[in-house]
Amino acid sequence: MHLALNAHLKYATSQPCDLLLQIEAQSNAEQIVLEQDIQFDSGSVLVEIPPEGAEGTRRWITASPLFECRYTALVNVTRTDTQIEDLPDPPRPEMPGSVIPFLMPSRYCQSDLFLSFVDSNFGQLEGGAKILAMRDWVFNNFTYDNAASHAGTTATDSFASLAGVCRDYAHMLITLGRAGGIPARFVSAYAPAVKPQDFHAVVEVYLGGKWHLLDPTGMSKPSETVRISAGRDAADVSFLTSYGGIDLYEQSVTVTEAAPPPA
Repeated sequence: MHLALNAHLKYATSQPCDLLLQIEAQSNAEQIVLEQDIQFDSGSVLVEIPPEGAEGTRRWITASPLFECRYTALVNVTRTDTQIEDLPDPPRPEMPGSVIPFLMPSRYCQSDLFLSFVDSNFGQLEGGAKILAMRDWVFNNFTYDNAASHAGTTATDSFASLAGVCRDYAHMLITLGRAGGIPARFVSAYAPAVKPQDFHAVVEVYLGGKWHLLDPTGMSKPSETVRISAGRDAADVSFLTSYGGIDLYEQSVTVTEAAPPPA
């Protein structure tokens, strides 16, 4: 599937402010960036830095008094909607070292607090069947509500309210997966069916020796998801992290299916 991405960010700063930006699509074996362009206001100072674990593109930006960015891309997503139900639990002693951190609790995903809940509700299941049951539990029990959470909301908070946005759904599934012994990580992404259209959050779980995408909101499928970056939780892969005060002027994201470019 070919997807056209268009993102526009505009923020004001009261004084020079450092920003960490992560909005550019990755190009790899499962999604090929055919065209892309990123433009900034003339006052921004840019430094591109390598991400941890070669996950995505990050840029330091020093902005004042305005930060404005426009990003467009055409991406060919070749990823398929793999069936994972029959995949077994990953043998932990055989896991690559890079996977182990995604078994651990993190800032927004306090998986150690959910061991009893997971054992009581999903302990009879294994591997892919277990994580799919967890995904379905989040989908069926949560209400999508833009007013139900904020930047500091954790999975424990979301479990209490059973409401939130895609970020909260992702944190909840990650927390349950880790509590059940399945490595899980947070993925920032673009997808065409997200309502309201915005930067999206999904989950990757490690089964069968590779990572698999899951969306507990039900708004995207792996075959139509464009990955931006991945990390332990939203703190690692926020599309914009500010080290100073900023005010939102305008922000928009559109993702549409597109025709392939001429041969």
